[in-house]
Amino acid sequence: MKLGCIADDFTGATDLANNLVRAGMRVVQTIGVPGDDEDAGEADAVVVALKSRTIDPADAVAQSLEALRWLRARGAAQIYFKVCSTFDSTERGNIGPVAEALMDALGCDFSIACPAFPANGRTIYKGYLFTGDVLLSEGPMRDHPLTPMTDPNLVRVLQRQCRRRVGLIEHAVVSAGGAAIARSMEELRAQGIGHAIVDALSDADLMAMGTAFATLPVLTAGSGVAIGLPRNFGIEADARAAQLPPAGGAAAIVSGSCSAASNAQVQAFLQRHPDRGLALSPSALAQGDQPIDAALAWARPRLGDEPLLVYATAPADAVRAVQAQLGVQRAGELVERALARIAHGLVEAGVRRLVVAGGETSGACVQALGARRLRIGAQIDPGVPWCHAPDAAGRGLHLALKSGNFGTVDFFDKAFEALA
Repeated sequence: MKLGCIADDFTGATDLANNLVRAGMRVVQTIGVPGDDEDAGEADAVVVALKSRTIDPADAVAQSLEALRWLRARGAAQIYFKVCSTFDSTERGNIGPVAEALMDALGCDFSIACPAFPANGRTIYKGYLFTGDVLLSEGPMRDHPLTPMTDPNLVRVLQRQCRRRVGLIEHAVVSAGGAAIARSMEELRAQGIGHAIVDALSDADLMAMGTAFATLPVLTAGSGVAIGLPRNFGIEADARAAQLPPAGGAAAIVSGSCSAASNAQVQAFLQRHPDRGLALSPSALAQGDQPIDAALAWARPRLGDEPLLVYATAPADAVRAVQAQLGVQRAGELVERALARIAHGLVEAGVRRLVVAGGETSGACVQALGARRLRIGAQIDPGVPWCHAPDAAGRGLHLALKSGNFGTVDFFDKAFEALA
């Protein structure tokens, strides 16, 4: 293994693995920390997918350090802590606490943080994170139910979570190339800076970072920085790295994300397939399991080559109303649990091609399905590949785990067309 990766959610893990595969690396994604008797096989990179983004910071640190121990024991030369391209976190963390714990464990006094992913509209300028043409705080992330992002200045955001000082490498330096970035890192380290937010506006910026970051023991980033790292290990792009077994079986989608992108994708699917969508109500789920049983009863006779959709996706005002009624944590847990049970029931009924929308939902579904390792295949949209895993019964299952904010409006139909 050349690169060891720790991701703070499951869709983020596949997002990172996707970019590494596109750059030629053979990648395996594990669901949770593998056992001590498991190895990395022939993978160039292993991405350990955790569900640690919104848990207690101490628990997130403990899980991340366990992943670090496993990766280092199997030869990982560099550690990549993968966070969301919108830097999702609370005032307490978990980005800062985990990044500093990894640095401490590796004896590292300086590292970088860069969630930029220009292909998906995430850019950083003067330390400010933009989503598309607006500041992070002016876009949909300001209404995120668990990690509302109201401050677009990443230096401030990270500093509130860290004991080390946080600095900035501005775009004027980044655009001058890898050598200039490396010099700036040394200058910041000499000033006692422990973390540096790095500006990025294009893939060319990310490629320059790849060269500059070659000797860093650990780095914190979204998936974008990954495109410049494989060549540090002598690896070039190769389509064979993305080959998966042939796909078959019934097709389905479960969506728990309430992002603006997922809302638009659900509506686009329902317009194209008006009789193949079923909405779940968190309020009804609070009364018992009958809506889960009803959803599976609705789905079973409809399973086939044409996908169907079971969703709890809803606009921001509807989400707030449910949260006011049930509480933020309980509302989220009800939806995750229900969709995970439904995903498991769909696979038991013959689904072999499954799209899951939403980071928390993806984590719950993959755990319910009992998948432990995923092979990463070809990209559907930036940040979202198809994956392949044996399910709990040992059968082949193709999975696409979509971050809520990712994908074009026709993503659901596009995904199955790409797999065909």
